[in-house]
Amino acid sequence: MPRTQLTVYRHDRRKRALITLVGEIDLDSAPLVRTALVECLRDGIRTLDVDLTPVSFCDCSGLNVFLHAAQKAAEVGGTLRLHHPPPTLGLILDLTGSQFLLLGVPLGCLSSPVDGVPDPATAHTPPHPTLPLASLLSGDVR
Repeated sequence: MPRTQLTVYRHDRRKRALITLVGEIDLDSAPLVRTALVECLRDGIRTLDVDLTPVSFCDCSGLNVFLHAAQKAAEVGGTLRLHHPPPTLGLILDLTGSQFLLLGVPLGCLSSPVDGVPDPATAHTPPHPTLPLASLLSGDVR
């Protein structure tokens, strides 16, 4: 079985980092993501923006890594936010109800689940306009 290819790019600006992941996040590649995010926190980064635009697949092992990193960031007064998750991760976020932890969507913006399943028509509605990732590191956004 071929190994999953994943590339991690990191761009720091003061105590903020933009982490761009390219490829697939699964059981084989999740440790690489975990290491990259933990290293950011060790280096004093407190705001982690993870760009998933070039990620073609992410399973529950990726979700576990993101939840762990978000918890570690919160413990040191920081935040972790996912940007542009692939459909597979979007579905997992919907099913687990963890959008508010990783996407920055306030709980009030999520629809009430029916039988434990969020309404997909409203679950991804952002509370405010989406900001370009370049603005995140330029200091234009706080």
